[in-house]
Amino acid sequence: MAERKTERLMNLIFLLLSTRQFLSKEQIRASIPDYQEVSEAAFNRTFERDKATLRELGVPLEVGSFDPLHDDDQGYRIPRAAAELPDLELTAEESAVIGLAAQSWDHADLASQSGAALMKLKAAGVEIDTSALPLAHPRIAASEPAFDAMLAAVQERQPVRFRYGRVGDEPVERHLEPWGVLSWQGRWYVGGHDRDRDAPRIFRLSRVRGEVLPDGQPGDYEPPEQPSVRDLADSFISTEPVGEAVLRVRRDRALPLRRRATSVTPVDDQTDEVRVGYRSSWELASLSAAFAEHVVVVGPDDVRALTVELLERALEVNA
Repeated sequence: MAERKTERLMNLIFLLLSTRQFLSKEQIRASIPDYQEVSEAAFNRTFERDKATLRELGVPLEVGSFDPLHDDDQGYRIPRAAAELPDLELTAEESAVIGLAAQSWDHADLASQSGAALMKLKAAGVEIDTSALPLAHPRIAASEPAFDAMLAAVQERQPVRFRYGRVGDEPVERHLEPWGVLSWQGRWYVGGHDRDRDAPRIFRLSRVRGEVLPDGQPGDYEPPEQPSVRDLADSFISTEPVGEAVLRVRRDRALPLRRRATSVTPVDDQTDEVRVGYRSSWELASLSAAFAEHVVVVGPDDVRALTVELLERALEVNA
């Protein structure tokens, strides 16, 4: 699944950022669960695809010798200077998946995987420097009790049942084949095939009451290629813009915002005025905050205030 591939790529980025020396393919394979679970031939194919993907995304993968006595043996690392990644030109779908991985990273289960990989390298005598890692990702916590079980069900393709309802309402048991988990406007949702209604649905995790229980075996279903969970969420939301924002954007930067522009007007040699239609103040503020070094929100006031709030939260988390 796309989410699992993204999780593996994030593990690989963090692993290669956290060491100043080159890591051999064997060290990399021993440190990342997805690589361990497949045959050597499958690992070689997957690793080659992952390297190509990182380069396509603009992540500078450096190749060199990890053995001073045998300089023909290749190893890999990401230079420390690359900890602050450049703007990545992603499609909306790619941005959604990368956002999911980044937003999930502070959660215990996902963080433990990267931590376990680093511990293995330390035990093998590899010098580890974790100070670069906070530069590579934002942090958004997932506090809903149902998060762990839903994410595990997505990864295992296992149907689940759970009681669901708003506060004050009598909860109803629901049966779901979960396709993915996403965050929108500060809340976590799971999307998938609702067996009770025989149709795609999304559920807010904060409205799940009690335990999420298995309702079948792992691998009981295959999520469809389309729609994605993001597409599913969009189908419940109006596609018409609710307003237009005015941004000051550094030239040739913040490409995801520029792709949404209804107009671009040069202000000076370094900056453009970019007008962007939006349907969610929170979504636009989140995207603007992600490119804070290159973007200033001029208006409207609610988008500007939300952007400032998100940046203040990020400073508090990384203080």
